[in-house]
Amino acid sequence: MMENSSNIAVFNLNGLNETRSQKHIFFLLTFLFYLLIIFLNLTLITTVLLEKSLHEPMYIFIWNLNVNTLYGTAGFYPKLLADFLSDTHVISYTGCLIQAFVIYSSVMCEYSNLTVMAYDRYVAICKPLEYHSIMNTVTAKKIVLILWTVTFCETLIPILLNIRLPFCGSQIEKLYCDNWSMVKLSCVDTTLNNICGYILVIACVSQAFFIVYSYIQIIRVCVISSEGRSKFVQTCLPHLITLITFSITTVFDVMFSRYGSRNTPQTIRNIMAVEFLVIPPLLNPLIYGLNLTQIRIRVKRWCSNNRHQN
Repeated sequence: MMENSSNIAVFNLNGLNETRSQKHIFFLLTFLFYLLIIFLNLTLITTVLLEKSLHEPMYIFIWNLNVNTLYGTAGFYPKLLADFLSDTHVISYTGCLIQAFVIYSSVMCEYSNLTVMAYDRYVAICKPLEYHSIMNTVTAKKIVLILWTVTFCETLIPILLNIRLPFCGSQIEKLYCDNWSMVKLSCVDTTLNNICGYILVIACVSQAFFIVYSYIQIIRVCVISSEGRSKFVQTCLPHLITLITFSITTVFDVMFSRYGSRNTPQTIRNIMAVEFLVIPPLLNPLIYGLNLTQIRIRVKRWCSNNRHQN
């Protein structure tokens, strides 16, 4: 018998069904890992905020990347930790929509932010004389505001399309709620949802082509001189590593969600589904903190001052 979405109070998250016997160990490891993510990202956020010398476009975009990381992981880890301590892994219908919105708006925001960072590096290296007229602190702050506004609007559309759907089931085979898992439970035609999803994918692919084009131009300029190569390694390589890591982990989740086999072991499915919520949030602050000299110096100075004050 068909269940209407108005009759579904909760969804069951089945991703943790195989961890019941060791749930306290998984809780402790996940809790410590989440604390590490918060600490590393907050350190960079605080450093950029407190150091006026870092109030430049490149560092503003890095700051936004870390803020977005805390926003996105807040939509996943607290709920996961609560589920580790519970015998029933359920989430309300409204909670499911909110979690899907937070996680995927974070994904869209990160990719847009990485695109803007590629453009910033392109202008800085390929058009250095025009850089300050094109990109400055005020412009960077406006871009960040526009980026978040567009991201929320982009993500809200598929969520609103989901609200209109009636559902035939409430079993989600993941650790968290996502848009596609809800669509698969629908009792009616979801062509409109699929079209919206493909449009968003095309938008991300278009951004990827822009990033690739930007870095082709950057590399052409940088290989000419040793100074250019050094500048590329210091400011562009961290961004490239971040971009590649995030792209690969996100593609794993999207492809496996849509085309993965239900016969795949739950552990493998979990790994595929959470890579973009595990690897980039930890790797990003380490990459920027260790590779960008300005940030590394400020972090060391800030930590040293705190030790002396204590």
